[in-house]
Amino acid sequence: MKLIKKEKNKQRINKVTDWILHMIGYTIVFILVTSLFKSIYIDSNHLFIWSAIIVFTIYVLNKTIKPILVILTIPITGITLGLFYPFINVFILKIVDWILGPHFEVKSIFIALFVAILLSITNFIMERILNKIIKKVQKHG
Repeated sequence: MKLIKKEKNKQRINKVTDWILHMIGYTIVFILVTSLFKSIYIDSNHLFIWSAIIVFTIYVLNKTIKPILVILTIPITGITLGLFYPFINVFILKIVDWILGPHFEVKSIFIALFVAILLSITNFIMERILNKIIKKVQKHG
């Protein structure tokens, strides 16, 4: 399996590697957030495993339910000039809270909003890091 592959005259990181790096980054963010805020609870037995399960559940919901929610909320997102969009991520977090029951709890909507923003920032940083790796490989390869 190649780490970097060429698609349509562009080089990009293998999708599996990209996915694994994002999952690790998100898992670390969740562990940090739960250590900072008492209003988010992840089962402390096997913290990393539960964090990974939470991140995977969020990933699945983002690929299935989120596109539908985005389409349904286009009017309100447009009226609020995009300020409503993070609340879609909060809704996804609350669904994960409901699915995982006692293993994951989000007690404050404001902290959930903060976590959603942190995940967006993490995604942005991960993309920047991965793009830098690709550029270095392009120079040397």
